[in-house]
Amino acid sequence: MPRPISERRIGRALSHGYFKPAGIPARELEEVILGFDEAEALRLADLEGLYHEAAARKMGVSRQTFGRIIEEARRKVADVIIHGKALRLEGGEIIMREENGMHTIIAVPTRDGKVDEHFGHCEYFTVFELEGGVIAKERRVDSPDGCGCKSDIAAVLAKDGVSLMIAGNMGEGAVRVLKANGIDVIRGAAGPVKAVVEAYLAGAVKDSGVGCAEHSGHDCQH
Repeated sequence: MPRPISERRIGRALSHGYFKPAGIPARELEEVILGFDEAEALRLADLEGLYHEAAARKMGVSRQTFGRIIEEARRKVADVIIHGKALRLEGGEIIMREENGMHTIIAVPTRDGKVDEHFGHCEYFTVFELEGGVIAKERRVDSPDGCGCKSDIAAVLAKDGVSLMIAGNMGEGAVRVLKANGIDVIRGAAGPVKAVVEAYLAGAVKDSGVGCAEHSGHDCQH
């Protein structure tokens, strides 16, 4: 017997949609159905720019399963565009996942208990787990050797459940890598790491939008 299809999580409510070439009656068109799970895969990989492993975690499926979903979704969209077919958005084995904007596992690049100015060369990362809007757990994750910008630390933290990095200075290259691994970024923080996270919980920490201006010749832009 074939294996049952597991339910895939989606983070955006989607309505049934219908798209077709202009000027051709729907009755004359061959129709392709794109499931909500396939549309979510397109959103995560092609619109949000997440790596497949990060997108798979968000959908609650394996990396291999996500690969099959996105491959089929892209094939369907290409078929519609190239051959002038109609596209109907409906169906799929899905469950809704609420995205309330509050992160539950946060990492902070740390040196001597304070936010390190440079993400790429921090002493270690302090990881905070939140429950009910307060800090429930705190632990240390050692930094990789060399520059963190070129290491796999983003993937390591993402697998550990981290979905937000609160940092001091960080270049756009590092921001892109973190976001591609499903980790949002807030820059411009300073001070004791626990106090910074508590300020975030109080709504007092916002992204400065300013990247690291030092080491301009350093191509990983930490």
